[in-house]
Amino acid sequence: MNNGMDVARQAAADIESWLKKYRGTIGVVNVEKDHDFQKADIDLIWVSRRGTDTIEIKADRWQDSGNFFFETESNKERGTPGCFLYTEANYIFYYFVKPRLLYILPMPQTREWFLANKDRFEERETTTPAGDGIYTTAGRLVPIEMVVSEVPEVKQKKI
Repeated sequence: MNNGMDVARQAAADIESWLKKYRGTIGVVNVEKDHDFQKADIDLIWVSRRGTDTIEIKADRWQDSGNFFFETESNKERGTPGCFLYTEANYIFYYFVKPRLLYILPMPQTREWFLANKDRFEERETTTPAGDGIYTTAGRLVPIEMVVSEVPEVKQKKI
């Protein structure tokens, strides 16, 4: 599972399946292909006895790094902000695919904490082939343990 799209598809399938079995779930709707939800960077709508929540899924293969990668620029060449900065989702579900480890990050609390602390974290870039060229994504490596200990209501689940 080296292809980024395969990883993203696996993450969405795993999380949808888990949510559908989660106690109190009424329904889960995948809106990844809906243009309006794409603009808001929302992948799932989760309806439970608690109410309705929106979720952005971030799939990651680098579980051994000990870090989250919080995307600050999705395409540097175009000046496009990273999803971590603009998602309108209630939660980011940050999922390490291989160990099936899910971190539930409440938004906007996690974003506000990150912006107040971002200078503490190393910036990294990665490139992705696109058509005849490439584009560059930038973000910060943020220690998982720091987020878990400093942002209230972050949850970790093995699914």
